[in-house]
Amino acid sequence: MEFGKVDPQELAHIDFSLPPDPLENTLVLKGKKAKASLIYIGCAKWGRKEWLGKIYPKGTKDSNFLEQYVKHYNSIELNATHYKIYDAESIAKWAAKAKGVDFKFCPKIPQIISHYSSFHNVDEMTTAFLEGVLAFQEHLGPIFLQISEKYSPAGKEKLFKYLRSLPTDLQFFLEVRHPNWFADTIIRKELFDTLRYLNIGAVITDTAGRRDCAHMELTVPKTFIRYVGNSLHPTDYVRIDQWIERIKYWLDHGLEELYFFMHMHNEALSPELTVYLIDKLNKIDNLHLKKPQFMQPGLF
Repeated sequence: MEFGKVDPQELAHIDFSLPPDPLENTLVLKGKKAKASLIYIGCAKWGRKEWLGKIYPKGTKDSNFLEQYVKHYNSIELNATHYKIYDAESIAKWAAKAKGVDFKFCPKIPQIISHYSSFHNVDEMTTAFLEGVLAFQEHLGPIFLQISEKYSPAGKEKLFKYLRSLPTDLQFFLEVRHPNWFADTIIRKELFDTLRYLNIGAVITDTAGRRDCAHMELTVPKTFIRYVGNSLHPTDYVRIDQWIERIKYWLDHGLEELYFFMHMHNEALSPELTVYLIDKLNKIDNLHLKKPQFMQPGLF
């Protein structure tokens, strides 16, 4: 992910502190630990040739990448669906790769809807998309809508109307990027109040160059975090440590589901940072989350 990328020399001068929880988070976090919180960790793509010889056996065919990925992670932020509407038959083939495993696919709404339509005449496309991803069945995780960085609050009514049209029996998350969604306190409150009313989650994006997108808003008792690392720069680990503290707090106060997706400007290094993340998570609550297993012991 290139969003929020800065010159590496700037990283040491950025304040990566996570903002305090908004008071409104208490509306969805009830103060008591959930009986069984669900935690899913993954990346954005399984088709990473850079992982051959690292976590995928050398010689693995592209068609077998997903079945290898499932051995290392329990979820995927499915960016493939952002570029094409897949039919149910295609989706079912992916779902079959996770048969018998607690694994979630989190599909991204196609860009033909999210970026190029202004949410005009999108009902048929949305229906086709949803009919396809429903074939994931028990492996379907949250569906997320990322709108363009150029989409400002000037178009909020069209966006809110579209959000109101989405089926309520599926979990959706929204990611906004235009700075005015965060800079204007009235608009910010309206956005997150609307999501809370519609039971739609707010994607939290933690990237170096756009600290406003790490907003800490929980509009449902679930969170969807897109973390963008910087090729294992020392600040990557400091930032993860802060996230561990915040996640522990949320879990202790009633967070029901956590989806944490690792991005990297150099995706070859994503497995290393997810190992660090998962090792830290496993210690905070005696969890037993799976983590990437390297082909060469001692590689990380």
